[in-house]
Amino acid sequence: METAQQLEQNAELLGVFERFSAREPWLFVACGSSYYLSRTISAQWAKLLQVACTAVPASELLFAPHEVMQRTGARQVVLVSRSGKTTEVLRAAEWLKANAAIRTLGVTCSSDSVLEELCTHTLQLPWADEKSMVMTRSFTSILLLFERLGAKFAGDGGMASALDGLPEKAARWLDVNADKIRAFGTKRRFADFVFLGQGAHYWLAQEAALKLTEMSSSYAQAYHTLEFRHGPKSIASKDTLITFLLSDAAAEEESLLVGELKKLGAASFVVANRATPALRRDADLLIELGLDEPEFARLALAAIPAQLLGLAVGLRMGLNPDVPKNLTRAVVLDTKNGAPAKRRSA
Repeated sequence: METAQQLEQNAELLGVFERFSAREPWLFVACGSSYYLSRTISAQWAKLLQVACTAVPASELLFAPHEVMQRTGARQVVLVSRSGKTTEVLRAAEWLKANAAIRTLGVTCSSDSVLEELCTHTLQLPWADEKSMVMTRSFTSILLLFERLGAKFAGDGGMASALDGLPEKAARWLDVNADKIRAFGTKRRFADFVFLGQGAHYWLAQEAALKLTEMSSSYAQAYHTLEFRHGPKSIASKDTLITFLLSDAAAEEESLLVGELKKLGAASFVVANRATPALRRDADLLIELGLDEPEFARLALAAIPAQLLGLAVGLRMGLNPDVPKNLTRAVVLDTKNGAPAKRRSA
């Protein structure tokens, strides 16, 4: 809700993009959840803007900068770091500033970030930050913001209108579904967790696996939905929870896989916009989004069920999901050598 209000009240949020081109390739650079967020945004923007959009982990740019820039053809780069302190992202920004005559946009939830010094422009979302080590609110807030920016760039009034009404609908959806997801994650015990998605949902599945791993110290994997048949299906058992993030394009085929895995004894958690009788029959937990908006406008909401699942599983295991073991809120490395590490020649 706060992000929607900021978009209405803060003209600078959209105005910053007047310095960028909707017709040139985009490259996003990030780490962890911000990387999966960036891949999700890239998938949407590539379709909306009809230009090349992609994302790479910051480490890929650091160790192969010329190859990445040549392959992507990007003349405008978005660097995403919730904290504004992620060392690899800062080093990537340093390299770009020193070696590439391009426009860069730093995106952070911090109001005081070194990114502001390293990038030609900065987008700050302090209201979207959370105290937790793991990205939840910030993930969906930044995603919603960039969906809105993509709609503006593309001149897609229908998408913009759909996004305007999403926060209120999401609040009603949470009232109906949050407790169902938490109860399911609390009462059922699983040894393995798998998240499946096609298209942009694949990157939400990757983020979902990371959330479950962080919040519950459990092992989780992510695959393109229909690729699960090609080997990974061997792990399906009564101890496996398989979460499906159904896409519009592949929903019929994905639903068949839900039925296949039910016969193998695996439990399934299905997130679909609208359910079919087959899904109601085969899914152990079925959550409907129930929205009339286009698929890309539903992505921020589709990310929330996995966050709730990870929270419930972590609490059931007696952990603090906001403070995962072995992690810090931002990955800050030894910066005695300020320049990015260079790849050795073969």
